[in-house]
Amino acid sequence: MAFTLSTTKTLTTNINCSNTTSFKPLKLPLFWPWQKVKMGPLSVSPMGFGTWAWGNQLLWGYQTSMDIQLQQAFELALENGINLFDTADSYGTGRLNGQSERLLGQFIKQSQALKGKQSEVVIATKFAAYPWRLTSGQFVNACSASLERLQIDQLGIGQLHWSTANYAPLQELALWDGLVAMYEKGLVRAVGVSNYGPQQLVKIHDYLKTRGVPLCSAQVQFSLLSYGKEQQEIKRVCDELGIRLISYSPLGLGMLTGKYSSSKLPTGPRSLLFGQILPGLEPLLVALREIAEKRGKTMPQVAINWCICKGTVPIPGIKSVRHVEDNLGAMGWILTNDEQLQLEYAAQESPRSMIQNIFQTR
Repeated sequence: MAFTLSTTKTLTTNINCSNTTSFKPLKLPLFWPWQKVKMGPLSVSPMGFGTWAWGNQLLWGYQTSMDIQLQQAFELALENGINLFDTADSYGTGRLNGQSERLLGQFIKQSQALKGKQSEVVIATKFAAYPWRLTSGQFVNACSASLERLQIDQLGIGQLHWSTANYAPLQELALWDGLVAMYEKGLVRAVGVSNYGPQQLVKIHDYLKTRGVPLCSAQVQFSLLSYGKEQQEIKRVCDELGIRLISYSPLGLGMLTGKYSSSKLPTGPRSLLFGQILPGLEPLLVALREIAEKRGKTMPQVAINWCICKGTVPIPGIKSVRHVEDNLGAMGWILTNDEQLQLEYAAQESPRSMIQNIFQTR
């Protein structure tokens, strides 16, 4: 791969984690761990990692045999200063529901990098707005269940996974009260939301403010594939209200990696979506490739760096050590203004964009 790490790969040490085999991580950090950004009361790495794939058999082909590599990836991320990990109580398909949280809890407990420093890792989990969660108490119970799976006493950020304003507005207020209750009980250090549009974001911010609870983060689909007027308005509102925007799917489910084409689609459900969008992405993919080659970077590194340049905290998903190695290369450098404009113009020239999450509100 174009990511040049040969010098650091020769300087290796073994990290011995329970239930893992020896592997050789990068010894020198790819960006300095003291480079942190504020997220409410928290200090987090400028990029975090998402764990949607951990336990998801349908979309990401998860198997329990992957757990060793997932743990290696987690440990390598910690070794290189990443301290923000995003998950959800709904991550994991079928009988594996909650598997992402369980694996994170196991990895934190067994981590050599975190020995005696478990409090330094920031776990941001999302609580699903299931139709049977009708009271604030039920939402607090969901938080307690997540803490049990994660084997920790307090979450970094407790997040409402989506808004019910479009179809169950009365439930929405109960869920907001649930966020307040878990904050007041000390179960979370901060609260956030996911899939909120600008109008609803202002409403929950103002409501929480009246309850003495700051809203620290808003997580939305944000990338060169998802940079329309709504995303720009959400970012403007976040900046105005002091909310940190977390970018999920910064690589467009993999479409911005350069790995796929109309004739080379991923297996599984993603293939249909990719088949619809990839034929119209040529201008954007060409621009990503051109800048990556000029910079000696990879296309994913350029796409993630663009999110960072926009003042967001991207959380690309990781399933392997290779993913961590490549994504870490998005750190420690900055696209020029001209390069950012080149990418944004190419995105506008591409006739296709990412389909928005059905739970996204206005």
